[in-house]
Amino acid sequence: MVRESIHESLSREAEFNVVGEASDGEEAVRMAQKLVPDVILMDISMPVLNGIEATRQIKSFQPSVAILILTAYDDEQYIFSVLSAGAAGYLLKDIGMQELVEAIKTVYKGDSVLHPSIAKKVLHQIRSLKNGPPKEQRHEVLSDRESHVLRLAASGLSNNAIAQELHVSVSTIQSHLRSIFNKLGVGSRTEAMIEAMKKGLLTLKDIT
Repeated sequence: MVRESIHESLSREAEFNVVGEASDGEEAVRMAQKLVPDVILMDISMPVLNGIEATRQIKSFQPSVAILILTAYDDEQYIFSVLSAGAAGYLLKDIGMQELVEAIKTVYKGDSVLHPSIAKKVLHQIRSLKNGPPKEQRHEVLSDRESHVLRLAASGLSNNAIAQELHVSVSTIQSHLRSIFNKLGVGSRTEAMIEAMKKGLLTLKDIT
């Protein structure tokens, strides 16, 4: 019933084309392979295969897809597991339909979106990593421009805002972010931020 309600509401949006629904995680993986959608709404708790593993599998063969988690679970173990699996956003089911619509548009453009209570937990986790590894263990894997783009993204700027800041096109910023994700072995902005903190490539000051 929830899925049907979301489908009906999103179908009213002129910019959206709802291409399919899946009743469990395994079906979601199969449909992602067949339909190659731009955005996937994914729950955590699903029959057969949970949303975390489904996200990981889908991102392994379709890294460009934006997976937006929409769930009732706000446990930290779920949040960081699914973000590490490559999800672009994490929302709780107490949001309104218009907020969901805007979130879908946001992740489609390559930006990340987090429910306010989830964002607090992510920031807390990042703060716990603020000291980073010893300097001699750091791996400077990013170019100067990529490091600059990552810092701007970590500060909360959208792709459009970063492009304006650096006086380049949005497609150039998207290209830089893809390169950053590849080098760090991640699939989303949030995951890149956490991984960069672990490697000592970002500091707490960069994100606050």
